[in-house]
Amino acid sequence: MAQTSRTNGKGRQRPRAGNGSHEPEGGTPTRDYSIAAVGRALDLLEALSRIGPASLAALASDARCTRTAGFRLLRTLEARGFAIQDEARGMWRLGARWGVLGRAAVEQGALAATAMPFLAALGKTSGENAYLRVRDGLESETIAIFQTDPGLRIYSEVGKRQPLHAGSSRLLLAHAPEAVQTQVLAQRLPRFTPATRTDSAWIAADLQRIRARGYLLTTDEVIAGAATVAAPVRDASGQVVAVLSVSAPTMRMRPPRPRSLLPLVLDAAAKLSRALGASVAETAARPADPARKGTTAGASSQDAEAGTAVLASPGPHSIFR
Repeated sequence: MAQTSRTNGKGRQRPRAGNGSHEPEGGTPTRDYSIAAVGRALDLLEALSRIGPASLAALASDARCTRTAGFRLLRTLEARGFAIQDEARGMWRLGARWGVLGRAAVEQGALAATAMPFLAALGKTSGENAYLRVRDGLESETIAIFQTDPGLRIYSEVGKRQPLHAGSSRLLLAHAPEAVQTQVLAQRLPRFTPATRTDSAWIAADLQRIRARGYLLTTDEVIAGAATVAAPVRDASGQVVAVLSVSAPTMRMRPPRPRSLLPLVLDAAAKLSRALGASVAETAARPADPARKGTTAGASSQDAEAGTAVLASPGPHSIFR
């Protein structure tokens, strides 16, 4: 018997839990082992991560469950340390136990493992190597790579770290807390190639452009002769947690090829974001077709136009206001 699906209030479709089976596109029935109560508990936890601290009514509405079911589930989670209620205000928030699970997930390489199928699909579709980087303090680190062809040059390796101001790492800096941006921009920034930007005022302005545009194209900034197309990856809270990119020699990335690869990279980043719990609304926005706009001086490498805003873009960094 086919299973129905419902929307969780943020545009995402999820299967309705049950004990029957469903028939996938291939036509072969597969067993559905989902448990409704567990699904509702996870819906509540995702709601807490997005809108918490929040009232029971708000959480139940966001998770599309009754207040009675929501209250019982939250009390169960509270007893295990996964949820906390402020008795004075009646507000619920995530409990400290999630810190333990979060650290364990990081140690077990959960993000890299989740990303690999998407990196592989992007690599095979684009014909180029695909990379995933995260921010760690004032640096970025490569945590996953899919090498499409052993003969293609690798521009990074798992565990490699680099500053945040250059190349695809600047996308991570654009979405870092302002305190991190201030620390980075206050330093003397290293130059890797003649094309590396080290002017803190220019970089601060470019961070705003990156947030508005929703992607980044760079050439020669970290390694001479390498071009990169990068897009942000978000988690269930909507925060940017990684940058997904493809990189290739500039001889294979002459215009208009970088822009032809951009939709593939954006799509892969959006799919990975949804796998991490980001809502459809947070990942569906796309910049305006860059081919219809010209470039202007002072913009990011090969990529000056602002495009359609993907996030509300704040003003210039406070240290330049």
